[in-house]
Amino acid sequence: MDTILVIKAIIMGIVEGLTEFLPISSTGHLILAGSLLDFTSPAFPKEKADVFEIVIQAGAILAVCWEYRARIAAVLGGLFSERKSQRLAINLIVAFLPAAILGVLFSKAIKAHLFSAVPVATAFIVGGLIILWVERRHHKGGARDFARIETVDDMSVVDAFKVGCAQMFALIPGTSRSGATIIGGMLFGLSRKAATEFSFFLAIPTLFGATVYSLYKARALLESSDVPLFTVGTLAAFFSAFLCVRWLLRYISNHDFTLFAWYRIAFGIVILLTAYYGLVVWAD
Repeated sequence: MDTILVIKAIIMGIVEGLTEFLPISSTGHLILAGSLLDFTSPAFPKEKADVFEIVIQAGAILAVCWEYRARIAAVLGGLFSERKSQRLAINLIVAFLPAAILGVLFSKAIKAHLFSAVPVATAFIVGGLIILWVERRHHKGGARDFARIETVDDMSVVDAFKVGCAQMFALIPGTSRSGATIIGGMLFGLSRKAATEFSFFLAIPTLFGATVYSLYKARALLESSDVPLFTVGTLAAFFSAFLCVRWLLRYISNHDFTLFAWYRIAFGIVILLTAYYGLVVWAD
């Protein structure tokens, strides 16, 4: 394997793991990181790089599966006997479907028009402003009065469908899947903890589904020689995501998401300015 390409793959995996579950857009960061690293090459063309960026999400999801392994095992074990487990499984299916259907129908159009620096930067800024608005509304109304759902077990099918509709906005690069589901969940009455945990659980079918679908579509493009590079990136994503998930769960117990909102806005402005003045050539 090309040593430089391996190092780039590790960096991309770390970026994926650190950003997948924060409301700052892993896709947006991967697009920008790939542009800065010049991740594509004749030996690793853009088509393979696009598949790589989706596949390494599996590493981040495995980190969530490991962190919540006891809860996941309990849900699977109770699917045919416990109402609570059945409700959570149904809610995840209902929340998964809107974005999955929309993604299959419009993925080509989205990739053709939105996977570049300026649309991503714009989504960063708009998303940051929405987070600020939701957090301000949350604080103004009082966290307890604002949130009517304290845990994921209290969610109804309608609540899950609303969060699933919010996840559809994450198809826009730079929006953030976790940001859309967490902030959308809070807007629809979930507590910060419930919205965050449901976002974690919803990521499992969403990102595993995207990975399998991407691998199936690219099956003729990939070769056995690509396995080591994909493995390195996936492992890097797993370990960085594992640390990030544990940190985020501690963080939300005493903080809101305002910090991430300002980060999104600042980062988006930097991208727009550097692109406008030609200081950085952000490749499509």
